[in-house]
Amino acid sequence: MKKIVKICLLSTFLIVFSLVCFAGTYFLVFYLKFSNLELNVDALTSPSLEIEVYDNEGKILDDENNFNSKYVEIENLSEDTVNAFLSIEDKDFYKHNGINKKRILKAIYNNLKSFSLKEGASTISQQLIKNTHLSNEKTFERKIKEVVLTKKLEKNFDKDEILEFYLNIIYFGNNCYGIESASNFYFNKDAKDLTLNESALLAGLIKSPNKYSPISHQDNALKRRNLVLKEMERDEKISPNDYIQNSAKEIELNLNKQSGNKINSYSEASIDEATKILNLPAKQIAIGGFKIYTYQDEEKQSALNNALESVDFKGTDYAGIVIDNSSHGVTAFLGNGAYKILDTKRQVGSTIKPILVYAPAFNENVISPETEILDEKVTIGEYSPSNVSDKYNGYIQVKDAVKKSVNTVAIKVLSYIGIDTGKMYAEKMGFNFDEKDDSYALALGGMTYGEDLKTLTNAYTTFANMGSFDKAVFVSHITDKNGKVVYEHKPKEKMVLREDSAFLMTEILKETAISGTARKLAGIDNTEIASKTGTVGKKGGGNTDAYNISYTPDYAIGVWCGNLDNEKMQINGGNEPTDVVKNFVQNVKHKNKNFKETTLVTKAKIDLLEKEKNHKIVLASPYTPERYTSLATFSRFNMPNEISTNFIELKEIEAEVKRENLNAVLLLKPEKHIKYDIFLNGEYYRTIKEKNEELKITLPLNKEENEIKIVSSFANFENSPEKEKIFKIENKNAWLKDQTKKTKKDKWYI
Repeated sequence: MKKIVKICLLSTFLIVFSLVCFAGTYFLVFYLKFSNLELNVDALTSPSLEIEVYDNEGKILDDENNFNSKYVEIENLSEDTVNAFLSIEDKDFYKHNGINKKRILKAIYNNLKSFSLKEGASTISQQLIKNTHLSNEKTFERKIKEVVLTKKLEKNFDKDEILEFYLNIIYFGNNCYGIESASNFYFNKDAKDLTLNESALLAGLIKSPNKYSPISHQDNALKRRNLVLKEMERDEKISPNDYIQNSAKEIELNLNKQSGNKINSYSEASIDEATKILNLPAKQIAIGGFKIYTYQDEEKQSALNNALESVDFKGTDYAGIVIDNSSHGVTAFLGNGAYKILDTKRQVGSTIKPILVYAPAFNENVISPETEILDEKVTIGEYSPSNVSDKYNGYIQVKDAVKKSVNTVAIKVLSYIGIDTGKMYAEKMGFNFDEKDDSYALALGGMTYGEDLKTLTNAYTTFANMGSFDKAVFVSHITDKNGKVVYEHKPKEKMVLREDSAFLMTEILKETAISGTARKLAGIDNTEIASKTGTVGKKGGGNTDAYNISYTPDYAIGVWCGNLDNEKMQINGGNEPTDVVKNFVQNVKHKNKNFKETTLVTKAKIDLLEKEKNHKIVLASPYTPERYTSLATFSRFNMPNEISTNFIELKEIEAEVKRENLNAVLLLKPEKHIKYDIFLNGEYYRTIKEKNEELKITLPLNKEENEIKIVSSFANFENSPEKEKIFKIENKNAWLKDQTKKTKKDKWYI
């Protein structure tokens, strides 16, 4: 037994020793290989760097972004600010030579213990090198390059200089590079004036600017800030009392409203996209001399700017975006708010209905635009939604339900296709759902987190593109400092809907722009336009979000306004956002003024009588008079398969006679399209036509034997077949006979 244990221990030792030798050799080989890497001093010392962003004609964009900021010297920062970063990021910064060996060994041990690679060991010096010289890729070779360059950094600069460079380069979210930019954005003050609490918040933020954002994830930010304060207390940089007092405080931001347009400008959004494409921080894009070429169209951008400025949003945040349907490029974008609107998900309201409900239902052949659905109060479990003003229309056509944005009908249609099916189509059009998004509230836009404006607007390009979808982008291509193209956008379209489904959706949304919730667009005559509005309200009055999402044959236009803190506003989608869209569309040129047609739809006459009486969509027979038909558009895959018999075969006459004293009372249930001639004792008495409700007709019994005869025929129809129904009444004995017979004309249609 002891021998086996010894063998196992020896084997383990040899394996570990071999791995260590291999790792050491590997490190040494590549360390020597990268030993000639040069330190880019300009990347470290330059107080200001710029990223050149160009429009679709190669002109440099003149709008502002939040990338550049003032440089702050370390002696102008408070001790609390400096200590906050040292305590949470690198306690031994002034002791090590750039590489903290003890910290590395501890990280390796903890990672092995947890079977993960979650814990890192980078010093401030290493982070500075990574952010100014290297990509974000997680490889051993990159790590070795980082070590080589960190050693050179420590030889060329003293500790205070390195810390100063670091604090002016590190990323704080919302395109804030450097502590001066972050201080100005989050607290509207210079970095030299930061309090202990504010310093701790910023120091905690840099580990993951998104996860610890004090704007969108306040709970995470609060816990992280308190961790920084606790580490400062442990390092004896603050007293226990300082920790207790500051950790008990809520997060207090003073977002710089003046930077609202900078962080929501076209160039800002383009830089954000480029950092993801190149997998490089914005600072490195500037250092590397990369140039970003975009899809911005000067005419469209100017028109959007003017359209947004022409509307009074009553102090709310707002944004507008324009996407080219064919290139899938964003041709214009502008927002105003103290946070990045395109990074923020908001509840989308009724704008989700075409994406999640109606277009999928068309594609699944479940409904047509003509389908009638009962608009009534709906309760599903504990969920009991209502229409606007709690008004219900009775039976209503799908196309009218979309135009009026009827809530209960949308929920019913989603129940027909199923929640999972609706989500599947929406996801193919770019939407992202949380695992908790699994209720019928989705039909009205009730998502856990909502969706961003670009994703929402881009989904509507699917309809304009006859069912084809691709992701919308700002960047068309990127070149390096030598002019070499290092990235080029190439659209990769995929079919989400059949052409007929997309076409039918467009036809309905065109009507919405004429007589529906977006009827303010009715005056547009320089192009066809389809539109959907959306308003997110709160109980007790007031709204939190308002949208108009429209599209023409060339462009999709999305306009949103609202407040991040969900403060209520008196704006709805059919007003201010729709005004912006109208102003924009009327002031730009349009290549294509009409939407594409498709052979996968057809027009057919339907029987209005069947629709009115039974709420069924059936084809009109060849004998149906024009006045009882309507021309409707259908998908060739979802045509009505039933032909109306209303004008092919006369139904039996529904009538009965009762006796009241010396009179006979005829109870007749007429059909609107049938004429009824009534005869009393062989003489014409009266004609009934164009009636649907049950009638009560009194006839005098003036003979011992009386005969009431009803002759039915199709109204206003030459050579119509006829049916008869005869009632015989003997006045003395008061008995009733009922006789029905067909005329010889009954088989006229054979």
